[in-house]
Amino acid sequence: MKKQLDLLEGSITGTLARLAFPIMGTSLIQMGYNLVDMIWIGRLGSDAVAAVGAAGMYMWLASGVTAIPRTGGQVTVGQCLGAGKREEAIRFARGALQMGTVLGVLFGLLCLIFHQPLIAFFHLNSPQVIQDAQVYLMITCGLVVFSFLDLVLGGILTATGNTVTTFRVTAIGLVINFILDPVLIFGVGPFPRLEVAGAAIATVFAQFMVFLLYLAAVWREPIIFQDLHILHRTPWGHLGKIGAIGFPPAIQECIFSGIGMVVARIVAGWGDAAVAVQKVGGQIESISWMTASGFSTAINAFVAQNYGAGQKERIKKGVATSMAIMAAWGAFTTILLVVFPEFFFRIFITEEEVIPMGVDYLRIIGLSEIFICLEGAATGAFQGLGRSVPPSITGVVLNLARIPAALFLTSTFLGLNGVWWALSLSSVLKGTVLSLWFYFFFRRYYRRDDASSPLALSSR
Repeated sequence: MKKQLDLLEGSITGTLARLAFPIMGTSLIQMGYNLVDMIWIGRLGSDAVAAVGAAGMYMWLASGVTAIPRTGGQVTVGQCLGAGKREEAIRFARGALQMGTVLGVLFGLLCLIFHQPLIAFFHLNSPQVIQDAQVYLMITCGLVVFSFLDLVLGGILTATGNTVTTFRVTAIGLVINFILDPVLIFGVGPFPRLEVAGAAIATVFAQFMVFLLYLAAVWREPIIFQDLHILHRTPWGHLGKIGAIGFPPAIQECIFSGIGMVVARIVAGWGDAAVAVQKVGGQIESISWMTASGFSTAINAFVAQNYGAGQKERIKKGVATSMAIMAAWGAFTTILLVVFPEFFFRIFITEEEVIPMGVDYLRIIGLSEIFICLEGAATGAFQGLGRSVPPSITGVVLNLARIPAALFLTSTFLGLNGVWWALSLSSVLKGTVLSLWFYFFFRRYYRRDDASSPLALSSR
């Protein structure tokens, strides 16, 4: 079966579906990693969930750092392939992988060296929770380089139109994680009971296996990897171009995760159980935002190649189709979270005193799901055009607004629910503002008669 899709010809809806559905499936599988961990860790109690939730914030920060080589590499490779510049695409792919390796190693070392102050930031209450969080952080973030490389490899393959490989290797990784989690958390046969540390080891081992599967899959891939030569030097200009495109979304994601940490610290004022609610609720809610992120990656690749080929009409129809699909998915997830919150929350935590907090979280956050999905679609479209700044500005400004909004709303009768309302309302604003921004920006671009160089536009 042909794995690379032709993104420049054929039915737009069919092409987007074949490109996006494996990526969306991959996003759901990646969500499954965390959900599987939460299901098993939840059996240890809300304290264990709180520990993983706090340490997991730094994995979220890591994904923001990864956005530099992942997004920058995917956009530049996609635009070069669309313009018929294969050798340039190979150089950009090599640079993205080299950058991902260096950043992954540095991030891991920092987490190993500073694990105590990093966890101390959250002001957790229980000494056992603090110790478990430190252990989880050192294992998952200390070896995070494999996660970095998995994401960069997936982005490059997506730029070529191949999303099937990523889906397959990630699915295998989920199965490995699913098998190892109960074995290492609770101890089965010769394996000791490792609890939180076992969940961390299972996750890292699964990420390492995914990396090996990626290497096997791309060993003789003809478009990019067969001639990539990873140890060859990448020109500084190519690394700079990757950084110029990838840096804004990376800053956005890092600031977003930083804001999440501050919000988690505010939430911790209501006890470690409240931290567990935020962690579990966020994982359940990820059924929408992880899917939106996956679809955003597909739109990115579709727009990048068609932009490189100068096909404005095809970009216009593709983005409109994507927005419609994402709005429908957001509406579906809103119904699930608002109508059935207790059913989903009880899958992870069954402590009766914690359930009401979880139900409130899911109902309030559930109201914003359509807007989260629209934001993802608009972000992918902007990035495919090489314009990564507008999504970053929108995200940074409105995410920063969450902190004063949360502090104000929690001082009212809303209490802890004020935090959830601050998160939900900011998501509504982000989806609305970015969708309108893209509409007006693209209308100007669509009416232009000049044919700017794709990579030149991406640097402006």
